[in-house]
Amino acid sequence: MALTYSSMLDLQTDLIPFSLLNTVTNQTFSSEHLDLTKPTLIMFVCNHCPYVIHYHKEIIKLATDYLDYINIVAISSNDITTHPEDSPEKMRNLWDDLGLRFPYLYDESQELAKKYQAECTPEFYLFDSNRKLVYRGRMDDSSPGSSSKPTAKDLRLAIDNLLANKTILKEQFPSMGCNIKWKSN
Repeated sequence: MALTYSSMLDLQTDLIPFSLLNTVTNQTFSSEHLDLTKPTLIMFVCNHCPYVIHYHKEIIKLATDYLDYINIVAISSNDITTHPEDSPEKMRNLWDDLGLRFPYLYDESQELAKKYQAECTPEFYLFDSNRKLVYRGRMDDSSPGSSSKPTAKDLRLAIDNLLANKTILKEQFPSMGCNIKWKSN
């Protein structure tokens, strides 16, 4: 595990279109399936990363609290040759175990992660209903093994402000976690 920080894609970037395997349904899910009247949260995660596992309960709470108000999509881009625990079947099993019903997509080519400049898991990208990036970075300032418990306070504040038509703070902090497991060429 190499501790890596997100590269912080520019705010106001347009939502980058995608069409990937939804491991939950075994069907293709694309950005065209999103409800265009709602904001969209895209998270780059994976099964094995301790930083993502650290946030499992908060991801469940986010889905419980916000899924009626925003689109939520998770994406894993890790190389499953070197990390078979991140395979589509195991992705589906994890979502079943966690009771999550939003799409968990497999970015086999890793092209989407590259377009989003994703560097680590987890990384969070919040787009407004005009599909413009308004928040990117961390969920909160906690990490595995730290004394602080996860609260998702940074991400929740951004979502709450977006839903209330309030200003989202421009001071945003990079996420940190395991590096994305890139395929060797």
